[in-house]
Amino acid sequence: MALWLLWLLEPAPWGAPAPQTTVTILIWHWPFTNRPPELPGDTCSHYGMAGCRLSANRSLLASADAVVFHHRELQTLKSRLPLDQRPNGQPWVWASMESPSNTRGLHHFRGIFNWVLSYRRDSDIFVPYGRLEPYSGPAPPLPTKSKMAAWVVSNFQERQQRAKLYRQLVPHLRVDVFGRASGRPLCANCLLPTVAQYRFYLSFENSQHRDYITEKFWRNALAAGTVPVVLGPPRATYEAFVPADAFVHVDDFSSARELAGFLVSMNESSYQRFFAWRDRLRVRLLGDWRERFCSICARYPYLPRSQVYEDLEGWFQA
Repeated sequence: MALWLLWLLEPAPWGAPAPQTTVTILIWHWPFTNRPPELPGDTCSHYGMAGCRLSANRSLLASADAVVFHHRELQTLKSRLPLDQRPNGQPWVWASMESPSNTRGLHHFRGIFNWVLSYRRDSDIFVPYGRLEPYSGPAPPLPTKSKMAAWVVSNFQERQQRAKLYRQLVPHLRVDVFGRASGRPLCANCLLPTVAQYRFYLSFENSQHRDYITEKFWRNALAAGTVPVVLGPPRATYEAFVPADAFVHVDDFSSARELAGFLVSMNESSYQRFFAWRDRLRVRLLGDWRERFCSICARYPYLPRSQVYEDLEGWFQA
C-alpha cells in the first residue's frame, strides 16, 4: 500500500506514543551551522512528541540516550568521533538527507553507527522531505497559470542527467530558468509565487538514487500548486508517496521531444486531473531539523539496540 494512503489510515511515525520517561537526544553537530538553534525542553512537544529532549550540549555525552552525528560536518570538518568517551551500549545515529552522489568518506565509519536517519524508506528513522496528509475543507484555489514550465537550479553541471535532459527539452519546450546558476536568483519568499504562475515545474533531482525525492518535488512543485515533471527514482517510488496522477514522470516517454509534446498539447481538462488529490490531501513539508531529530524519540522504543552498520557505505550506496 502506498505510504500516502497509510498516512491517511494510521498515525505517522512521529506521532507514535512517547516513551514513558524522557529520552535525551544529543546532536553532536547541528546541520550546516556551528550555532545550534534554541532548544527549550518542550521543543519536541511542538511536533507532537512528548517525553523527548534535544540538546547540543556535548557535556551530556555520558548520559544521552542517543547521539546524532550529521554527515556533512563529519565530511567537511573531519571531526574526530568521541569513541574513547562513548558509554557502553549508547546508540549512535548517522544522519543525512543528501544523496549518495554528494556523500563522501563513509568508509571511515565501519562498525560505529547503530541507526540511520535519512530519506530512505529502509532507514531506522525514516524522514522524508515531505508527505501528503489528510485535509478537510475546500481545496485552496489553484493559482492562475500564464506560463508553461519553470526550473529553479543553483548548481548546474553539464555532466548531470538533469542538465542533459534540460538541453534536450528546450528546443521543444519553453522553460524559464531561475536560481543562482541562471543568473536569475529568487528571494526566499519569491520562489513559490513565481513558480505558481507555471503549468509545470521541472522537479529534476541532482542525482538519481533510491527514494531520493527532495523539496524540488514537495515544495517547489506540489506546494506551489503546479504539476511536477520528475526526474529521480522510478515512478513506483513516487507512487509510494503520492497518487499516480499527481505528477509526470520522464521515464514514461521515449524521448525529450515526446515529453515536450505531451506537456504542450495537454488540454485544460487533462491538466486539472493532476490536482484531484487536493480535494482530500495537503502537502506537509518536513524540512525542520528539530522535527527530524525529534522523530528519533518516536522510533526509539522499537529500534534494535544491538544493531551495528558494519558497512555503512555499502548500505547507503546500494
